Amino acid sequence: MLKSNLPTYAIVELLIRLEKYDSAIGSYKDHAIYTDEVIVKTSGGSIRFPEHLIIRQFESPELISDDELKKTAQWFKASI
Repeated sequence: MLKSNLPTYAIVELLIRLEKYDSAIGSYKDHAIYTDEVIVKTSGGSIRFPEHLIIRQFESPELISDDELKKTAQWFKASI
């Protein structure tokens, strides 16, 4: 998927939702798309998302469970 075809605001919304699991994640800065995942640079570091999770946030955010968000927050890597 091209960067321009991925809804950036869905990434921002996911970051906001992840704040309750790890406040160090921070705010959106940029993202890069790789085969099936998206690496998102934030003010606190970086986090990877499966592309399908961002699409689900865009289409049906209510279907993303708290457990799934909690697991996703564990992929955050703080800047050193």
